[in-house]
Amino acid sequence: MITNEDQLKALMVAGLGGDASAHSALLGALVPLLHSFYRRRMRGAEEDIEDLVQETLIAIHTRRASYDRDRPFTAWFYGVARHQLADHFRRRKVHVPLEDVETILAAEGFEDATSARMDVDRLLDTLSPKQARAIRDTHVDGKSIAEAAEAAGIGESDVKVSVHRGLKSLAGRIRGSRA
Repeated sequence: MITNEDQLKALMVAGLGGDASAHSALLGALVPLLHSFYRRRMRGAEEDIEDLVQETLIAIHTRRASYDRDRPFTAWFYGVARHQLADHFRRRKVHVPLEDVETILAAEGFEDATSARMDVDRLLDTLSPKQARAIRDTHVDGKSIAEAAEAAGIGESDVKVSVHRGLKSLAGRIRGSRA
């Protein structure tokens, strides 16, 4: 079974290059990883796991062009899986806090957590200190809006606006624009 970063990334890159058998092998190798990922997060909801696995494989297939070959594949892959899980919970109106990338990668046995953490820090350093702190506090450190506002000495709506504007700016940078 293929489970390490180098092998998965090689299959992804080959698939992006037009190798259909590599793409098929990649999707097949991701199935047990996805089952494990979702099983740990959805105890008691076994009927939803298979649907999530299939939805995630479709998302990986349809969004594969967004993968940056210079970045770790597993960070991208687990990001897609995490977003699928968040969408699943959102559809069912269940509130769950975002996990930070380092925890996901470490739990899955990949050692690129430090690299992912450095990427997050590098991205946050491109924002104003206020936006970076608001995002770090709420999305990385898991503080509530109220806790982040109190720690920064600003209002809750200011934290919300800073997070929103900061994430919008980061999304633009990641897409290559300077929004």
